[in-house]
Amino acid sequence: MSTSKPRRSPKPHERQRDPERTRRLILDAAAAEFAAHGFAGGRIAAIAARAGVNQQLISYYFDSKEGLYQALSEDWRQRQSQLVPPGTALDEQIRRYALEVLNNPDGVRLMAWGGLEYAGPRNDPDHAPRAERLRGSVDEVRALQEEGRLPADVDPAYLLIMLMAAAMATTTLPHVIEGLCGVDPRSPEFVNGYADQLAAVARHLGLGR
Repeated sequence: MSTSKPRRSPKPHERQRDPERTRRLILDAAAAEFAAHGFAGGRIAAIAARAGVNQQLISYYFDSKEGLYQALSEDWRQRQSQLVPPGTALDEQIRRYALEVLNNPDGVRLMAWGGLEYAGPRNDPDHAPRAERLRGSVDEVRALQEEGRLPADVDPAYLLIMLMAAAMATTTLPHVIEGLCGVDPRSPEFVNGYADQLAAVARHLGLGR
């Protein structure tokens, strides 16, 4: 069932605001709220309070909670294109994804929540574009394998899953990191060293330039 509400026109004092700034405030607040509680647990009232805006403005700009979440997904797609532009070597891609927790911790948590709340492709509007992006990465690994740089018994898709999971470990396994290494898993010193190690593993597997 749709939770969309009819749009209303903003009141005169609301129209005086910079609409782009208001949208950004709402998106940043939504990222923090959904990162903390997931989509299911996130509340529109809490997002409005975080952003310091009238709750009705969220409906005006984004139609619904689902529309707001989709806008955040589009933000993440744009961020990915900046993070790993075409031509970036796979070892460097993995390193940059691991470092993203320092620059965009809410975005990484949102990705983790997306996996925890995943209910199948029919309920996931980002499924098709994500699958297309991932197929491109698998093809890139397969091409390296055909060049003899990756062992023939390694499945390219499985390998990418392992590396992507490893890149998110500072967010998904902080308790394991603290137990093994005795450090703050989100400290810049650890994250930078960990990202470099992941890139080194990827290079040893034949995924570097």
